[in-house]
Amino acid sequence: MISYLLKGDSRADAYAELIAGKRLAISFMTIAELFQWAGIREWGEHRKAQLEKSLLDYLMLPYDFELCKWWGQVRTECQSKGRRISPQDAWIATATDLHYELPLVTHNVTDFEAIENLTILTIS
Repeated sequence: MISYLLKGDSRADAYAELIAGKRLAISFMTIAELFQWAGIREWGEHRKAQLEKSLLDYLMLPYDFELCKWWGQVRTECQSKGRRISPQDAWIATATDLHYELPLVTHNVTDFEAIENLTILTIS
């Protein structure tokens, strides 16, 4: 969902009510993925600087020892259910709802649906 906001994608409008008046937080992993995205698309320095500036509006959820434990638990839980979850999505899920007790706002619900006790907010 963050990529919709950053790109000015019209799909972000559908999430306006869910995030109105909230301080938005994103996982360190999401930030890393956004910079990878910029690199793959060969963005210039000016455009990367704009991305960096826009990300300062969000609270970055960092990693710590407890988050690493949650990450291992999420990956194990998904694997035991026969559902793979990417390392990146496991970091995002653990950094949001499970460790910091924040709901996960996503347009990709199926990426996270195998994780128990995860609060997912999305649009229909």
